[in-house]
Amino acid sequence: MGLSLQTEIAGLKLKNPILSASGCFGYGEEATEFFDINQLGGMVTKSITPLPRTGHPPPKVVETASGMLNAIGLTNVGLDRFIMEKLPFLQKLSCTVIVNIAGSTVNDYTMLAGKISSLEGVDAIEVNISCPNVDSGGLEFGASPAEAAKVIRAVKKASRVPVIPKLSPNVTDIVAVAKAVEDAGADAVSLINTLVGTAIDIQTTRFKLSNRFGGLSGPAVKPVALAMVYKVASAVKIPVIGVGGISSGDDVVEFLMAGAKAVQIGTACFAEPTVFLRVIDELSTYLKKNNYQNVNDIIGAVKDG
Repeated sequence: MGLSLQTEIAGLKLKNPILSASGCFGYGEEATEFFDINQLGGMVTKSITPLPRTGHPPPKVVETASGMLNAIGLTNVGLDRFIMEKLPFLQKLSCTVIVNIAGSTVNDYTMLAGKISSLEGVDAIEVNISCPNVDSGGLEFGASPAEAAKVIRAVKKASRVPVIPKLSPNVTDIVAVAKAVEDAGADAVSLINTLVGTAIDIQTTRFKLSNRFGGLSGPAVKPVALAMVYKVASAVKIPVIGVGGISSGDDVVEFLMAGAKAVQIGTACFAEPTVFLRVIDELSTYLKKNNYQNVNDIIGAVKDG
């Protein structure tokens, strides 16, 4: 019997547990000059908002020790252009396609979920609840269990496909948020989104990012992400997708052992666009070397030291 990397998230069968994270290569076309996306378990698009967004002015990205800060500002083509210009490519893919949505009001989310989930080729929706809630004075929807649940409950009613909230680490208790969205009907959760950070140019005395603050990602956030994945996976019954600082097969093994059923890779692909394929090979090598026949055998396998 051969090695199986197949896993399942919310009824979606993935050929392997490796997905691209939202924002790492737009709507997928950008990656085609480097590798075949269909080799992945799935891909997640960058966030789609109701109307086009130009995002924040430059500088938008700053390199940090063991990571990077980004303040892109959800730059995207908007719903209408996504459907006309980007969807046709996604519809040709054989891997799982997850469309990430973002909004400023609950109505934004429900409108997006209703329209996008009805499109052929969309297998699931990832809900970015780290966006400012204009109805609540600009606080993130994901900052409180009640606000997060309100969005997911509405999205779940509007969606025809599985709903996957992407949880923010910038909260006091991420487990409480995870439980709230589970109760609201979420089919799975992905975590973590980026950590809030900043950087200052001491020569000019100015912030290095035009927006002052950005999202920290890369290897620096991996221990935080791993801890949060373990806590959430131990507390909810729905599948967990681990995100944050993953750049090797060993990293993937850690997240799976912590309880994740799949992972997303983002920042690492900026320096190494084909990182996904290397990671899949390294994961396979680990499993074979340690006499596992199925990747699911290591999910949640971590023990106390």
